[in-house]
Amino acid sequence: PPELGILNSCSPSQLEGLCSFLQLSTCPEPFLVRFCSWLLALTPDLSYSSAAVLAEQLFLGRVLSLTQPPSRHLMAALTSFCSKYSHPLCRVLVAAVLQEPGEGAEQTKLMCELVEECLEPHSVQLLLSQVLEVPLSEKLLPVLQAVLGRQEVLPPELLDLLVLTLCQQAPAFATSLSYAKLVTAVLTAYQSQVS
Repeated sequence: PPELGILNSCSPSQLEGLCSFLQLSTCPEPFLVRFCSWLLALTPDLSYSSAAVLAEQLFLGRVLSLTQPPSRHLMAALTSFCSKYSHPLCRVLVAAVLQEPGEGAEQTKLMCELVEECLEPHSVQLLLSQVLEVPLSEKLLPVLQAVLGRQEVLPPELLDLLVLTLCQQAPAFATSLSYAKLVTAVLTAYQSQVS
């Protein structure tokens, strides 16, 4: 709808107010899918800060409250949004999930799905750098495994940070099969760079 052009002329705080007024954070998921498809057709593209506000308003509450796998509508909306705005989505969503205490099994699975199916290579690198900023936990190992599964060429400084993190935190994972698989994957994928 042409009215969506207003999204490009709002400041981030105005956009937050508009999202609140339209109750986008609690709108039914089928509408969320339609709204995200409208966003893709919007010209010009949303600014980074506007896309970050929308990522927070549309998805953050839904993702953090997951206690079972996301619905196909939520996944379709996320995939759609991610196809154009994966960087702001990563910044908002991944940072919040990493700060959540507890296991967060569904959130972890969702991050793995985003890595495997949705994110652009530069966003995968952003996600990896965000994960490496926090202490590793058993919950994060599958996410790192998913990143390695993409077989992306990592910048040398990011690969060094990954290897250093794995080395430093090895004692904490002495009995972890997931950790052993992760180290094996790093050595296999990057054997020429890892001495």
